[in-house]
Amino acid sequence: MQVPLIRLQCGANSYEWGKKGNSSAVARFAAATPSADFTIQDDKPYAELWMGTHPSNPSKDVTTGRTLLELVQDNRALLARSIAVRYDNKVPFLFKVLSVNKALSIQAHPNKKLAEQLHAKDPKNYPDDNHKPEMAIAITPFEGLCGFRPLGEIAHFLDAVPALRQLVGDETAKEFIELVASTKDDESKEAVERNKKSLQKVFSALMSTSESDMSSAAETLVKSAASDGAEFAGGGVASTSGSTLGELVTRLHGQFGADYGLFVLFLLNFVTLQPGEALFLQADDIHAYVSGDIIECMASSDNVVRAGFTPKFKDVDTLVNMLTYNYAPIDEQKMDPSDYPYATLNRAGYSSGSTVTLYDPPIEEFSVVRSNLRGNAAKATFDPLDGPSIIICTAGQGKISVGPTVQEIKEGYVYFVGATAECVLESVGSGEDDEFITFKAFCEIDEPGGGGASL
Repeated sequence: MQVPLIRLQCGANSYEWGKKGNSSAVARFAAATPSADFTIQDDKPYAELWMGTHPSNPSKDVTTGRTLLELVQDNRALLARSIAVRYDNKVPFLFKVLSVNKALSIQAHPNKKLAEQLHAKDPKNYPDDNHKPEMAIAITPFEGLCGFRPLGEIAHFLDAVPALRQLVGDETAKEFIELVASTKDDESKEAVERNKKSLQKVFSALMSTSESDMSSAAETLVKSAASDGAEFAGGGVASTSGSTLGELVTRLHGQFGADYGLFVLFLLNFVTLQPGEALFLQADDIHAYVSGDIIECMASSDNVVRAGFTPKFKDVDTLVNMLTYNYAPIDEQKMDPSDYPYATLNRAGYSSGSTVTLYDPPIEEFSVVRSNLRGNAAKATFDPLDGPSIIICTAGQGKISVGPTVQEIKEGYVYFVGATAECVLESVGSGEDDEFITFKAFCEIDEPGGGGASL
């Protein structure tokens, strides 16, 4: 029987937006597991590290070279019967590290029904028939665009940014501003639906303007960003200052030149995350990552609908029609992690700053636990799960144990842990403030309210 602790070799994808050479966490993590196929090149961008069974870049057993997909299909007990049956003998999540130097596309991921339709119609550009809700957890300071802003902020920008209003059109902009003012305190279902339809009309008008009109407006916008300072965009709004917006427009113009994304950013929340902070994105939520390194977990899919900040295939009509058009302050998009109740911390020999934190989105394909063990010999014992786990170390070093099997684990090491296996992580540090940080993605769908030891 396969030992339920498998060290993985994980592939790194090189995309233009990735960080270059050793500045990329993706490159460093990939290089931590020696491979004849991988050496870090200083001038090459390294964007994504993939961990899982997705066929586009499957993880492999370091010892045997077999793919993780082959291993779990040969031994379904590694997944647990409930997972194997529901998810066709595959790990139901795709776990990633992203290193973002240049903004990713304005994008959304389709829901399950739309994913099936897009895949059937265009399998080249939509390689999966699965939905792709996803979660991002910062491992360095991170910037992104996420979800539509509160409507009052969008109305402000339509009034205060002439280049934006020019592309949307005076009549559409005026109609939106008046509607927002008239429904300011109306939270009824009918008012929300009217607001969403009006927001869709604004977004659609912006995205359907001609390339020549957009380029001309972008020139005006960039000049204003450079000259207006803190007064750019009418001084901004409470969540995003005028100077921040001006710097963002200038930076993104430097990366992409004239682009629809320069105007979309006034419609979307600009978010910054510190290490450990997280966002959850439902299917059909609009977003774009701007900079930083993150842990990302998603349903196992590679479907992306793009419409800006990208040289790749764009599908503007699909994006305009698929979005939820939910609008809310960015704090409502951020996750509220909690203590993980099914791990026991050894209270002897470590700093009291040790934590085991759960990020639990409202879907069944995945959750993620972040462990930060401080000092030497800090230990966290994880109760067995009726499902698979993948663990990556992002800082420090330690030991990982499943039964009698003990392996070292340090920055960039990745392990698969089979179902029903108790897993122990233990720090190996030289000082009280040393941190041993790991992220563990897992899926468990069977036992509601399963048991576990309290912290």
